[in-house]
Amino acid sequence: MLGLKLLTDPRWADLAGKSIEEILTDHAYCEQKATSTAISLIQNYPDYEELVEALTPIVAEEWGHFKLVLEQLKKRGLKLGRQRKDKYVNELNKFIRNGGARGDSLSEKLLFSALIEARSCERFRLLSKNIEDEELKQFYKNLMVSEAGHYRLFLDMACDIGGKEKVLARWDEWLQYEEGVMRSLDVRGDRIH
Repeated sequence: MLGLKLLTDPRWADLAGKSIEEILTDHAYCEQKATSTAISLIQNYPDYEELVEALTPIVAEEWGHFKLVLEQLKKRGLKLGRQRKDKYVNELNKFIRNGGARGDSLSEKLLFSALIEARSCERFRLLSKNIEDEELKQFYKNLMVSEAGHYRLFLDMACDIGGKEKVLARWDEWLQYEEGVMRSLDVRGDRIH
């Protein structure tokens, strides 16, 4: 369904289960960044009315997820730690083609977002199946469904804006590149990506 070329190393979920405070902290900041990205797309492309209409509820939903993660930390007597660099996202950001036609630029940013949502969905599925905490299993199952919807929305919007055939060819390039990024990263349980 997600098209990812390389699935997450199964050791990741075990490590994440042993680093709940770190994984929840990183997750909170991922939700915050997702909110900021959606806001930025609206600010930079207000002339794409369908985009604005589609992303407005995403902004509220992603911010709601941030608040939900904070609640999970609080329930466990844990604190939101400091934000750390997200090497995965930084590496993906290097692959964005800048310049060119405005619609092409927007399609690139939507593919970037779709890929992050796809990987998050895959990781949340792993957490929902493997983490010992029953409440967090359900929490991540619910978020997995949401991330899958966001992935699909971003990919579909990119196709609508940039042309399906052209965008899907570029999407395959994104998936190949992301596989290389995943292979280059250490397996760590304190990061969502």
